[in-house]
Amino acid sequence: MKLIEGFDSNYRYILVAARRARQLQGGAPPVIETHSRKPCRIAQDEIKAGKVKWVIPETPKSPVEVVSEILDKALGQE
Repeated sequence: MKLIEGFDSNYRYILVAARRARQLQGGAPPVIETHSRKPCRIAQDEIKAGKVKWVIPETPKSPVEVVSEILDKALGQE
C-alpha cells in the first residue's frame, strides 16, 4: 500500500483519520465542503485537502533520564 503524503506510515494515517471521524461524530463541523455524510469519508477528505493538522507527541523521559539530568545540573556537568 502506498504511503499517504505527509504521513510517516499508513498506520498513523488511520489513527489520525479515526480520531477526526470521532470528532465529527461528536458534533464537530466539517472543515471542507463534501457530498459525503459518513464521518470516516469526511475525515479522509479533510486529510486529503490538508485541513487536518497532527503532531507526534514527544515521548516522556524515563525516571532514570530525569534523575540523571538533575544530577548533572547539580554537579555542573551540563
